[in-house]
Amino acid sequence: QVQLVESGGGLVQAGGSLRLSCAASGRTFSIYAMGWFRQGPGKEREFVAAIRWNGGDTYYADSVKGRFTVSRDNAKNTVYLQMNSLKPEDTAVYYCAASKTYYRGSVYLTTSYAYWGQGTQVTVSS
Repeated sequence: QVQLVESGGGLVQAGGSLRLSCAASGRTFSIYAMGWFRQGPGKEREFVAAIRWNGGDTYYADSVKGRFTVSRDNAKNTVYLQMNSLKPEDTAVYYCAASKTYYRGSVYLTTSYAYWGQGTQVTVSS
């Protein structure tokens, strides 16, 4: 089992920045990749960014490329999502997730992730 705890959400004005953290515990050696997803009001959960646990390859949704950066600190078993130039449409509950499997394109799919955090609210005001 892997446990995930997110932190760092909040209210920010458009153009501002936030950094989300996701601390992993338990069987972290089994993690292949860590992902960030978000779910806005009335919307389906969508992929935001992901990073391979070993190797550090990163992946981003087109909507956040150039504004968000995903990183990891393996010594702390923590993944971060630095969000800059935030827009009102970034408002959502943000979830981190851990995947133990890999196949082509898997990092983009919610179904690839076995473990999920509780979510943290990000609200961007205009």
